[in-house]
Amino acid sequence: MIKKKIPLRTCMACNEQKEKKDLLRIVKSKDGIIEPDITGKKNGRGAYICKKEECLDKIIKSHRLEKIFETKISSELYESIRGVIVGK
Repeated sequence: MIKKKIPLRTCMACNEQKEKKDLLRIVKSKDGIIEPDITGKKNGRGAYICKKEECLDKIIKSHRLEKIFETKISSELYESIRGVIVGK
């Protein structure tokens, strides 16, 4: 029996590699819309973050998402991400 490879992704805040299912994906669609991707299957450029508030605070402080997606990120988006993390 062949073991299926588990996809690993790196958190953009703490740089820890974790299984894809343990991270929250933030996606930027071709239309430029940035949103949390709970399913992990939406089309677009993705960035991953741990489901911890400390990691979210770190990317807010360092403007990491803005650098990755090369656009201004609204505080409403950060709050919707926080809602997904806290409401898990």
